[in-house]
Amino acid sequence: MQLFWHRRDLRVADNRGLATAADAGDVVPVFVFDDAVLAHAGASRVRFMLDALERLRESYRERDSDLLVVRGDPSEELPRLAAEYGVERVVWNKDYSGLARERDARVRQSLNEADVARESVHDAIHHEPGSITTNAGDPYSVYTYFWKKWRDREKEASVPAPDADALADVSGEAMPTIEDLGFEEPAATVQEAGTEAARDRLAAFCEDGIFRYAEDRDYPERDATSRLSTDLKWGTIGIREVYEATERAAGDADDGDESESVEEFQSQLAWREFYTHVLFFNPHVVTENYKEYENDIAWRTDDEELRAWKDGETGYPIVDAGMRELREEAYMHNRVRMIVASFLTKDLLQDWREGYAHFREYLSDHDTGNDNGGWQWAASTGTDAQPYFRIFNPTTQGERYDPDATYIKKFVPELRDASAEEIHDWPELSPVEREKAAPDYPEPVVDHSERREAAISMFEDARGDDEDD
Repeated sequence: MQLFWHRRDLRVADNRGLATAADAGDVVPVFVFDDAVLAHAGASRVRFMLDALERLRESYRERDSDLLVVRGDPSEELPRLAAEYGVERVVWNKDYSGLARERDARVRQSLNEADVARESVHDAIHHEPGSITTNAGDPYSVYTYFWKKWRDREKEASVPAPDADALADVSGEAMPTIEDLGFEEPAATVQEAGTEAARDRLAAFCEDGIFRYAEDRDYPERDATSRLSTDLKWGTIGIREVYEATERAAGDADDGDESESVEEFQSQLAWREFYTHVLFFNPHVVTENYKEYENDIAWRTDDEELRAWKDGETGYPIVDAGMRELREEAYMHNRVRMIVASFLTKDLLQDWREGYAHFREYLSDHDTGNDNGGWQWAASTGTDAQPYFRIFNPTTQGERYDPDATYIKKFVPELRDASAEEIHDWPELSPVEREKAAPDYPEPVVDHSERREAAISMFEDARGDDEDD
């Protein structure tokens, strides 16, 4: 008898750990609700997770098996289940965060003490940390070089779902409610979970959006992104299945532009993998800057400005639209994520950790490596980071990537009667003009030009540029 422990791989197809367990037959699938992990969760992620688990359970029941669900410390629950079901081996897929690796070490120790064999399988990404390195054998800190090797490295093929005869005849208990786990239903509308929904998104994207991805991906109103980020975070679809679909799309491309667009999307898959590698070799980046400065960065603390940013009331329309999209959909368009992150760290001069914690609470697709990498890039503290003196102008970003203010008006109803020109000129309008255009929308909380200079000065001080030799 084999026990397969699901974590961030809530699927039966293209699941290498499950396939490994199924090769020996009589697999008992289990998911453990771990309070140590739930302590870092947000309501939207928990909602998606529970929905995905229900779909996963349906997949097992269609194969005359079931998904066991228990709550507790995996280092205690897995040996207990192994004894209860006469399990010879426990199998799971590797996770690469520091928290996950510490948990898995405890599980291995407890299973060893219980005299139960255990095996962890590489599954979540194409290339395991340590497999793509510099010529000197060091992990990459610059994405471009990582991408070239990632792109050219052979990818393993997807694996099929196990047959019913490889699964044990078990019956699981009822799934806990979100309230049982200590959360309230999220205010956001969380997208549909499960492998079928993920495959539908992938198929729709590969029929259309992927061929214009390079040109349209930065424009939030153009619906040119895959929306697979939550599926990849929770593993409701396998990364090999996704990549194979993009390779088929590349074969269907009509011209060089479409082929380049497919490759641009594949490069985004590589970015996720790059940040997973960074996290694996530098687990401290979750709470500390990756990049070292001579002096501490003198981040500001202003609760009112932070509240305005969180609530989407900064008076900078593209920023506020993004923050409200986050609240309403537990998601934010990638270009807008960069804009709001730059605004928090370079206009409000507040610590990136404030933004990272807020995203962790509200995003359904929060991924430790990817989100941390993005925030530290924007804050000029990470790997291959945005130079501190290149600061997004939120007005210019709105004009360039939402010229008709379609995205802004969708999420900021106070501005729906204003013209696109008034919206993009909002920081420069007089109080009388603002009152006429959108009386319920706030004035800007800061002056971008002034804060840009303050940000540059703050980073120069951190670099020690003004210190005597």
